[in-house]
Amino acid sequence: MRLALGFIGLSLLAACDSGTEQRDAVASTRAVQRAYVPLPPGTIARGSAARQAALAPPGPAVTPELLARGEGRFRVFCTPCHGPSGRGDGTVVSRGFPPPPSYHDERLRLYSPEQIVGVITHGKGRMFPYADRVLPEDRWAIAHHVKRLQAEGGADP
Repeated sequence: MRLALGFIGLSLLAACDSGTEQRDAVASTRAVQRAYVPLPPGTIARGSAARQAALAPPGPAVTPELLARGEGRFRVFCTPCHGPSGRGDGTVVSRGFPPPPSYHDERLRLYSPEQIVGVITHGKGRMFPYADRVLPEDRWAIAHHVKRLQAEGGADP
């Protein structure tokens, strides 16, 4: 009886292992690798024309809703470095990160909303680009919020 049970157990184990020699050739989880094919010259990514149009000056009209949206997006994306008032005193500065320039410096007060949108899009200095994180409409909203901060905040002491 033990011999019969042992034989059945071995045959079941052997049945479970059948076909593993060809498993790698037919696995559905195998990664499909294709040769690199460069994009043809003049190819434009889908949706890029709409993104460019959204970034074109003069941007959307400044409304209370746009400024409220800009304040919210500023808190999310800009406050960690620039601080809530835009003076370059964000939380990362207290942890050793070099402080960014204050929005209230005369040099930055001269920036137009279009230039601020360009800095958000392409980055400048230590600031890396936020084009892949912030929607074009939100960049305009942030830029107008920064201009409002500058108008309300006055010059640095």
